[in-house]
Amino acid sequence: MNRLLPALISLCAFAFGAPGMALANETEPEQAALSRPTGELHGPDLKSSAALVIEQGGGPVLYAKNVDAVVPIASITKLMTAMVVLDAQLPLNERVTIAAADLDDIKGTRSRLKVGTALVRGELLRLALMSSENRAAAALGRTYPGGTRAFVAAMNQKAMELGMWRSRFVDGTGLSSENVSTAQDLVKLAEAAYQYAAIRQYTTDSDHKIRLANGKTVTYRNSNGLVRNPEWRIGLSKTGYISEAGRCLVIQARIAAKPVIIVLLDSWGRLTRIGDANRIKRWMETLNFERAASRPGS
Repeated sequence: MNRLLPALISLCAFAFGAPGMALANETEPEQAALSRPTGELHGPDLKSSAALVIEQGGGPVLYAKNVDAVVPIASITKLMTAMVVLDAQLPLNERVTIAAADLDDIKGTRSRLKVGTALVRGELLRLALMSSENRAAAALGRTYPGGTRAFVAAMNQKAMELGMWRSRFVDGTGLSSENVSTAQDLVKLAEAAYQYAAIRQYTTDSDHKIRLANGKTVTYRNSNGLVRNPEWRIGLSKTGYISEAGRCLVIQARIAAKPVIIVLLDSWGRLTRIGDANRIKRWMETLNFERAASRPGS
């Protein structure tokens, strides 16, 4: 009987799970993929640390990886910045002057908008969204009624209204690593931002020229090269990067006849987020083709 006891204990542990022992798939990153009639189709091999692909408008999740991880989001923050500015209905044709307070004292980034440069608010909004111009975003927050502190409070209030419970904002540029969110929350942010015509337009412009007071013309380009790719149909786009956040990307696009929101966070290589977006696109198009081919009469 004594020799049978260890064997019985081992059998019970195998059948019911030993205390404190987690199943293997409970420790792996959350990952979901579409299925097909002939079996399971694995999702694309993405390099981003967190990713979420979902059909826009409350549709199904197509792919998910570490969607609840709270991480820095860098300039993805500027989508919230834009919504707060537009919600306040501040005049977009009002001239705003770049001040010393708008300089980056967090990362020391440079800008072609020198102190004293005056542009209308709409131009600053376009530059902040299209090319992630940090001084433009800082000036938008500084000139909000009540100043930067009131602006940040409005950002966090907007996040609560959208149900972004795990998000926090501390500035309008995204330069601080304390601007944090999750892939799930950023889908809500993108869905809300897509409802603003100005955000759709400004985030998908391929380039924009501004004329400075000295008569010099400066050309800004979209920080997301995919908007210049004719194979993509992008309706909203925002990139982000600081060292703590890695390369980030949020886009709305139509792929395989489906409007989708794609969130990619903490991509480790300079081109990895673009590569991941293209892998998602090819995967969805291949899946759509295979499903069509499997239908009767195809």
